[in-house]
Amino acid sequence: MEVYLDNSATTKVCPEAVAAITQMLTENYGNPSSTHRKGLDAGEALIKARKQVAGILSCAPDEIYFTTGGSVANNTAIFGTVNALKRRGNRIVTTSIEHPSVLRCMQDLESKGFEVIYLKPNRNGSFSQEDLFNAINKNTILVSIMAVNNEIGVINPVSMASKAIKRVGAPALLHCDAVQGFGKLPLNPAKEGIDLLSVSAHKIHGPKGVGALYIRKGVQIKPYILGGGQENGMFSGTEPMPAIAGFGAACAAMPDIAKQLNSMTALRNYTAERLKTLPKVEINSPYDSLPYIINISVAGIPSEVLINHLSRQGIYISAGSACKKGHRSEVLRAIGLPVQQIDSAVRVSFSRYSTDADADALINGIETAIQRFRR
Repeated sequence: MEVYLDNSATTKVCPEAVAAITQMLTENYGNPSSTHRKGLDAGEALIKARKQVAGILSCAPDEIYFTTGGSVANNTAIFGTVNALKRRGNRIVTTSIEHPSVLRCMQDLESKGFEVIYLKPNRNGSFSQEDLFNAINKNTILVSIMAVNNEIGVINPVSMASKAIKRVGAPALLHCDAVQGFGKLPLNPAKEGIDLLSVSAHKIHGPKGVGALYIRKGVQIKPYILGGGQENGMFSGTEPMPAIAGFGAACAAMPDIAKQLNSMTALRNYTAERLKTLPKVEINSPYDSLPYIINISVAGIPSEVLINHLSRQGIYISAGSACKKGHRSEVLRAIGLPVQQIDSAVRVSFSRYSTDADADALINGIETAIQRFRR
């Protein structure tokens, strides 16, 4: 039996998405820019998928722009905003525990002379409202804060940044990397004052290679992918219709977000209680984090040793972000964990298909690792 608990890295594609992808590959395979019947049919599928994704965010379909993934959406939001507003200010505000597709953009902008303020988290991964309000001034052109941290699951009060921007009258746009929160938290960017929001399909049982950028109606940013003018000129290139249709189908198949959040909270609490019975196992995620993610440290057992041990038993977890590729977690360092705790940290991440039996298998696997490897 396989126990897959690495859903923050990627998810199994749901049957509804597989069916939509297959249909687009084998029957409705036209280019949506073509004006013949096959092209028009593909265009209808594009419209349908856009409505399905928009429905999860309670936004208008024409505020959804399809991309090739969350990282492309983040890059476009950041560089597109800076290129549009660089004559109105020089300051950018973000946090020090963003996804690499945000942090690397910030480092690039710093090298070009922009002032980037990195909000520092506390032990729980949260930043203070005072620090946020102090960081945003009239020279601020962009604020980028993730909805949910991909390693420890902390939920950020993104709407608070909107209030801070309005308080000082900054020209800033507010961007939110919502890749880990999309479909797991109720998100309404218009109500929360978010101008730009990035999402990805493969975190919600859709295919890899497709995501979307929400751009609030009236917001103007500069595209940096140029070509044939697809996606209203924002993301040129022939739309990958099988992936887009699969993304839409995954959204349509999504269960009620609030009910699913309750189910995941119960599973997280069950798992946490069982983890507490194990000797020298620390839970690094705050209690009020997104229940889909639990970051833990098993003292005395390096992360990769535990991951490999569990993998041999058909239990799959990860060492923090899948984007780190073996490097020590910058997120866990930023929240002040000691080196030994970081080096033994792993991330367990659930999906709607996860069960108590999966949690039991995980606990049993960790117990055998403790017996075998801990000195």
